[in-house]
Amino acid sequence: MATPDRPGFVLPLLLLAGFRTLIDDLHAELARQGHPELRPAHGFVLQAVGPTGTTASDLGQRLGVSKQAAGKTVDRLVALGYLERADDPADARRKLVRMTAKGHDGLRRSAVVFDELRDRWTAILGADRVAAIEDDLRRMVPSDVFRLDVPGWFGG
Repeated sequence: MATPDRPGFVLPLLLLAGFRTLIDDLHAELARQGHPELRPAHGFVLQAVGPTGTTASDLGQRLGVSKQAAGKTVDRLVALGYLERADDPADARRKLVRMTAKGHDGLRRSAVVFDELRDRWTAILGADRVAAIEDDLRRMVPSDVFRLDVPGWFGG
């Protein structure tokens, strides 16, 4: 039951603030490691493109945004060198969006930095507390927790 000293609206704000803190720290470190142009939404796009690539239409569906919005982001990531467009070997009429070596490097570095950030939280809160937070969140969130449509959901 919510109480005056712990109103219900504080929980989502704290969860969002924790997420924002982790993401801001991630991007500060990625900038130091040579990826200053990567933005939080770009991580969702790179994950949605995946290791084998995808089409702009499929990318939009995965992200929960229009094909045009996905195409705009792809254009930006192509210009930055994280993605490329290539002919689809299965259908010459289609173009695939694929990660470049720079895109793969950004995702690989992100994974390492996230491990380091988790270690930092563990050093401050303790391993048991961080594990308990993760376990509790797993109990409370739907099983499809790793959905990539956050950009469309958040902006829609």
